Amino acid sequence: MKKIQVLLAFLLLINFGASAQDAKAGAVLDAMSSKYKNMKSFTASFSYGAISASGKKGRVRTGSIAVKGVKFKLNMAGQEIYNNGSEIYSYVEETNEVNVTEYDASEDSQFSPANIYTIYKKGYKYTHKGTGTIGGVSCDLIELIPLKGNGNIQKVEIGVSKSTKEIKSWKLTDGSGKVTAFDIVKFSPNVTLADSFFSFNTAKHPGVEVVDLR
Repeated sequence: MKKIQVLLAFLLLINFGASAQDAKAGAVLDAMSSKYKNMKSFTASFSYGAISASGKKGRVRTGSIAVKGVKFKLNMAGQEIYNNGSEIYSYVEETNEVNVTEYDASEDSQFSPANIYTIYKKGYKYTHKGTGTIGGVSCDLIELIPLKGNGNIQKVEIGVSKSTKEIKSWKLTDGSGKVTAFDIVKFSPNVTLADSFFSFNTAKHPGVEVVDLR
């Protein structure tokens, strides 16, 4: 669950206002934010893995996410999380159990992908760290440092495509120096997604235990 929260915390960052101290970094972030906010929907597949403070790399895993308005579906770390705009379903494959809770927009968690359209993150120092090639794509490299405490996240490093303004990679460094690195494998904007896609289907999970917490 911690890895999922790390990912969702980052997704929230792609909608911050770009009133950065570094004008060049601010321009990149502003263009990126505008691009994502103007999308009706998107899907993405990604790979992720941890790097310890000593530099030891952990296992590389894969995941996927789909977002449409407040609705989303996240598949990561053996879990599937659905938000259909009314309920949130959290399914754990290993135990074949799904928890169902009500979705309350007024109490929406800062870790929700839905917030990428409505919440502006502030309180970061933004710095343009140069350019680099990520997956064969030329990218601007941006570093974000929280001006005040921001949970366990100490630093965020983002790679943004210079041509499309899409996020290609990001790294989050925690207080122990551990880095969680994500790389976008495939990104598809404005895809057609039926509303039913964002609801958990018990018929596709025979024998699933449903825990209704509403």
